[in-house]
Amino acid sequence: MSQDINNTATASKTRRVIKNLRWYVLVLFLLGVTVNYITRNSLGILAPELKESLGITTEQYSWIVGAFQIAYTIFQPLCGWLIDVIGLKIGFMVCASLWALMCIFHAGAGSWLHLAILRFFMGASEAAATPANAKTIGEWFPKSERPVAAGWAGVGFSIGAMLAPPIIYFAHASFGWQGAFMFTGVLALLWVILWWAFYYNPEQHPNLGKDELAFIKQDNEPPAVKLPFLTALKTVSKNKRFYGIAIPAFMAEPAWAVLSFWVPLYLAKEHGMDLKQIAMFAWLPFLAADLGSVASGYLTRLYTRLFGCSRVNSVVASSVTGAFLMISLGIVAITRDPYITIVLISIGGFGHQIISCMLSALVVESFDKGQMATVNGMRGSAAWIASFLFSLLIGVTADKIGFNPLFIAMGFFDLIGAVFLVAFIAERRAKRA
Repeated sequence: MSQDINNTATASKTRRVIKNLRWYVLVLFLLGVTVNYITRNSLGILAPELKESLGITTEQYSWIVGAFQIAYTIFQPLCGWLIDVIGLKIGFMVCASLWALMCIFHAGAGSWLHLAILRFFMGASEAAATPANAKTIGEWFPKSERPVAAGWAGVGFSIGAMLAPPIIYFAHASFGWQGAFMFTGVLALLWVILWWAFYYNPEQHPNLGKDELAFIKQDNEPPAVKLPFLTALKTVSKNKRFYGIAIPAFMAEPAWAVLSFWVPLYLAKEHGMDLKQIAMFAWLPFLAADLGSVASGYLTRLYTRLFGCSRVNSVVASSVTGAFLMISLGIVAITRDPYITIVLISIGGFGHQIISCMLSALVVESFDKGQMATVNGMRGSAAWIASFLFSLLIGVTADKIGFNPLFIAMGFFDLIGAVFLVAFIAERRAKRA
């Protein structure tokens, strides 16, 4: 009997070590965020048919979108704090289970108000994605790799939106709009099972080697301090660097809201596209956003090598680069060619994801592990306040003045945000004696 116990113990100690396990963990997280965005963007893709089938006006649709956005805004700090306190594995799993069920329940919606209620609860649970992003990077990567890891993690936020149009189109063709919501909700539940089975903290992961654990822990960061919710919010709000991240996030998010929720309607209204044509083209801005996510981290290395920027300044410079690319959205207002429009919106998607990924990188660069998820949740709240207000503005004005003035505004919002980023975050060179 004792021999069997010894054999079992020996086997557990010699479980297979997976090299570069941190990158596999990042892929697992990326899959979750991908599913998150497929479920989230299902509404935008199906919006033209939902408006017709349920008799929804553009203003009512803006309230459906707004319900999701206001919940996402309110619950990001709370979800971030929850993840900081109870841990990434359980916290993210609970939230993912809830958003999967809410998506499935969309199939039973019979009115715009019913959809708005479901979107509110879906937004509240999906709010965990942004703080979980910072927590995953902070737990699994040393500081030297975090900008690149943030770039790759950002792929999940856009690849899901990229995959949503074709997936929703084929699910809709096979099962109708109700079945499309159910299909994407089941995808989310399948990912929950994967997360529960394969995610562990670095200290507890059975397949993580000692050398890689030492590499992850090389910065000797102090252990995470768990604070009460209100205390955590108060502590973060006193830090000037938080506003250097939150204000640019506020200025950047309206463009992403338009890509996620309004571009399909814009293409249908301004360019006469049907659902099939939307499915053919609406994913391209998100493909560009994927490329922007990946490029963002490597862009920081380019600025470091070419200009000798510090790690923080290289991240700031990358974000400012993305802000200048956003001017392409303003040019949308002066073209009537639908293909040029898609290209310009795609450039905007590329630029936005550079900004978004670099803001996440600044969170993990500027705050300790016990605050990362909370801070990123607060950053997300600042972003989604702008998203919510801008969507309501679109709902009230789009039928009257069209989309062009709104695209012009989005083309310059991020340059304003870049000013605050440089003022509050960028490191100044020491003055010569």
